[in-house]
Amino acid sequence: MTYQELISNIVQLQEEGLELFNAGKSVLGKNLLATHVGSYDGPQILLQAGIHAREYITTPLLVEMARNLHNNNLVEGGGIYFVFITNPDGAEIVLDGIDSVNCQITKDYLINANGGGTDFSQYKANINLVDLNTNFDANWGQGAQNVFCPSTEDFVGFYPNSEREVQSLINFTLQTKPVITISYHTKGNVIFYGFEGQSEQDLNRDLNIGEALSETTGYPLIFTENSTGGYKDWCIDTLKIPAYTIEVGDENLPHPLGLETLPEIYQRNKNVPLVALEKAKEFYNSIDFTTPVVQNISKEVSNGTLRTSTLSRLESLLERRSARRRSNNKKQ
Repeated sequence: MTYQELISNIVQLQEEGLELFNAGKSVLGKNLLATHVGSYDGPQILLQAGIHAREYITTPLLVEMARNLHNNNLVEGGGIYFVFITNPDGAEIVLDGIDSVNCQITKDYLINANGGGTDFSQYKANINLVDLNTNFDANWGQGAQNVFCPSTEDFVGFYPNSEREVQSLINFTLQTKPVITISYHTKGNVIFYGFEGQSEQDLNRDLNIGEALSETTGYPLIFTENSTGGYKDWCIDTLKIPAYTIEVGDENLPHPLGLETLPEIYQRNKNVPLVALEKAKEFYNSIDFTTPVVQNISKEVSNGTLRTSTLSRLESLLERRSARRRSNNKKQ
């Protein structure tokens, strides 16, 4: 698979009636492609994938999920956001090789961090050599495997929320206000839940939801330990909402997982969005989505004037659609 084929697989959803939009931008300006299935009214959940470069198999997994839910009209009483690829710059390096990087200075920087080698098939980071799933402001830098120098994996960044992709996902989450988030990674066939410092009530809530996800996938549910700075961790710690990391693919398989693994992974995970949405309905009234002041979030500024961001335009679009659909329902 090439990077273009990966993106074309997402874009093809438009031919099936799904609308694509951007959840933000990467460091190199690539779009973080996303879509929405179901109603904008009622509880929303958010699934994101591809935050680690070599774990690009999770992107076509979400594409198949969105296609199935949309084409079979399976989503009722709420909606599901899909952020298909959170680290497109890194995925391109893994899929197309280091020569896909146009800037020689950047290329030399990456090769040096890779021990002088040009094989980037195991690469996890973004173009800045930051492991995006350690860069969120949730006990940042306190994970057991964290490193503090630019690296092909596990580098937390020079400060929390430093990376454009992380800022984009944070902003998108704050705008869409999901009740539950699910992050797809590889590998291990396991679901991680919870974060240190949670109240007993919230932990029991998250355990309840996690057990339903475990039942539908057959993956064991494990409490998170010695891992911090991830998107899941930030959602739990900052927004106080249930969030999960699902690691797909057998632990004995080598990175990166090939497309031949996708059918089995999809069969085990295809019902995850619907199960999560049903749980979101159950807990909707008891989850208080907080909107915190988030540090280190950049703003788009041009000639000293703040531009209307993509997310602001998305929020306006969502509001208009909801109003239009409510109006149509009344007419019927």
